[in-house]
Amino acid sequence: MPKVVVVGGGWAGCAAAIAAAKAGAEVALLERTDMFLGTGLVGGIMRNNGRFTATEEMLAMGGGDLFEVTDEVSRHKNIEFPGHKHASLYDVAKVEPAVRQRLSKFPNIHFRTLARVRDITMQGSRITGVVIDETDEITGDVFVDASGTAGPQGNCGKYGNGCVMCIYRCPTFGGRVSIAGKAGVKEVVGKKADGSFGAMSGSCKLHKDSIRDDIVDTLNKTGVAVVPIPQELRKEDALSQKACQQYALKEFAENIILLDTGHAKLMSPYYPLDKLRHIPGFENARFEDPYSGGIGNSMRYVGMCPRDNTLKVKGDAENLFCAGEKAGLLVGHTEAIVTGALAGHNAVRLALQKQLLELPRSLAVGDAIAHVNEQMQTEEGLTKKYTFSGSVYFQRMKEQGLYSTDVNAIRQRVEAAGLTGVMERPVS
Repeated sequence: MPKVVVVGGGWAGCAAAIAAAKAGAEVALLERTDMFLGTGLVGGIMRNNGRFTATEEMLAMGGGDLFEVTDEVSRHKNIEFPGHKHASLYDVAKVEPAVRQRLSKFPNIHFRTLARVRDITMQGSRITGVVIDETDEITGDVFVDASGTAGPQGNCGKYGNGCVMCIYRCPTFGGRVSIAGKAGVKEVVGKKADGSFGAMSGSCKLHKDSIRDDIVDTLNKTGVAVVPIPQELRKEDALSQKACQQYALKEFAENIILLDTGHAKLMSPYYPLDKLRHIPGFENARFEDPYSGGIGNSMRYVGMCPRDNTLKVKGDAENLFCAGEKAGLLVGHTEAIVTGALAGHNAVRLALQKQLLELPRSLAVGDAIAHVNEQMQTEEGLTKKYTFSGSVYFQRMKEQGLYSTDVNAIRQRVEAAGLTGVMERPVS
């Protein structure tokens, strides 16, 4: 049985672990903090716009375990908010234990938290192990770097407004360590529209009890609350800094838009507290994540891997795959799960010396992986963010005829590609 080591327990890493286990590997899943999911612990938005299509494609291919989990813990389904239709909002308090339970169903997944990888060992161009501490090395045949692109603290100071005490919790658990970087891979840095490096996480969380009761009642009942911002308090310029450009719409500059994920999810990369508390209904507002959400949010996309469309990393490590933000400028939880599942599946194929799977461009998931790879080879492409749920890639989905909410039609498209259940069974 081949052994796959996955570094990083966010959505991408968990998806990679499950996919590799289904494909027939023994899997070690290593997460540096005390909980899985990373930004998924404060995320919550699924199935909005083209993410519906991508989700159903992955379910048809057998790579949809984590989508099933988020459906099971949804607080609201089939809701609309500006620019977005048929969204589901999962409960951020329930999702991590539910993911752990799903991971536990696979006896060949051995997962660890508080397992920060500090270094790697190599023989020639092959990674042979990852080092947790001086006496703890995890060896494997193939590795998946799903360590993300945010942190450590120095990057938030260099490219953003400093450490804002976000869900990554670098001061507590240590900053991200890229095994691709350790292997000598020359990583890629994304840019904002103005050419500066990085991108700021796209939302903050407010404590519900700090918001006026009628706003909270609307939020709890419908999943969405839209509160107009007085003209003098609007901050349109902040939208251009967001990693999540699908939410950089004028409605998000002119209104406080809240989504109910258990927290009151404020769709802004940050909001100065003194201005926020002048908006009617938010006089007592308090941030839950990041704690310094009046100043900024985490800075991301400062360490992506050059890779091919199978998600195999290009460079000095011949047995390394990447997933999630490490795989490029694909933004969001759905996108992380998609890339994680493909990376984990292909890790086993590589270990067994089988042909790697490249998803066809007749599927939205295949087209997105390939298109983003192409765009990242250009200076302009590095300034954009790509997602199934909006902005430039959702527009491409529609133009290419890839966006659909017809589940049967999506399944037929997967079947026509010969990929029904491909990630559900062992590689042979």
